[in-house]
Amino acid sequence: MIFETDRLIVRQLHESDKRAYFDMMGNPNVMSLIPRKIMSKDESDKHLAQFIKNNAQQISTKVWAIQLKAENEFIGLCAFLKNNENEDEIGYRLRENYWGVGYGTEITKGLIDFGFKHLNTDLITADVYVDNLRSIKILEKFFSRDIEFFNTEDQCTDRRYKLTRKEWL
Repeated sequence: MIFETDRLIVRQLHESDKRAYFDMMGNPNVMSLIPRKIMSKDESDKHLAQFIKNNAQQISTKVWAIQLKAENEFIGLCAFLKNNENEDEIGYRLRENYWGVGYGTEITKGLIDFGFKHLNTDLITADVYVDNLRSIKILEKFFSRDIEFFNTEDQCTDRRYKLTRKEWL
């Protein structure tokens, strides 16, 4: 286990997550919020395997599973990565049937706490597609709006949010 919140466990990804992982990565409602193309089952399996390999090799980008404590169920991903300015950035993605019950807010708060208390970072950022209104609502609970920019990788306009250790602790 990496860390936990009231209802969630953040842990390493496992091969056994394949079915639920594809449920998320193959869902157009989930992927349109990034926005990215949906993945085939084969693409999703390879994507998951690459994250598992990267985590084992201690690469700076950390992608973890979000699991419900009560049901031992994979409900999504969360991550610590570096943005284009080499600043610490958090991210999360949830399976559609777990939207709207506060898990996004809970995992965001958990990632912020983990970043400041255990990774000893001084600044955390989060980038979001400007049409992803639910995630914007979550990020605005904790972060300050910074800039909007065109994300060439995803071919969309993103908004960056920032939060300093001083503001949080």
